[in-house]
Amino acid sequence: QVQLAESGGGSVQAGGSLRLSCAVTGAGDSSVCMGWFRQAPGEGREGVARVYSDGRISYENFVKGRFTISQNVAKDTLYLQMNDLAPEDTAMYYCGVDYALRCYMPLYNYMGQGTQVTVSS
Repeated sequence: QVQLAESGGGSVQAGGSLRLSCAVTGAGDSSVCMGWFRQAPGEGREGVARVYSDGRISYENFVKGRFTISQNVAKDTLYLQMNDLAPEDTAMYYCGVDYALRCYMPLYNYMGQGTQVTVSS
């Protein structure tokens, strides 16, 4: 059973930084991919960054070089370093896991409960 637990959210001023973490258990599989997603108030959930089973990484355009996704060696912790945060980055941030061809879907089947990020101007 896949379990995901995000942490590291908080309130920062514009231009500040946060580092999100996600503890992943039960996801062991060579085809697993992991990603970060977010949902702003009144908006749908959207992808932010993904790391695929072969190590490739992708970012959504709005990241613009500000965020960095990474994993630890054991691949049981996922990180998102967020720099130069802007008010429009305010959202609930979720980590997600999926497998094989579902790694290319807009959202992943397995998601955590989320961690809130609030950026003030």
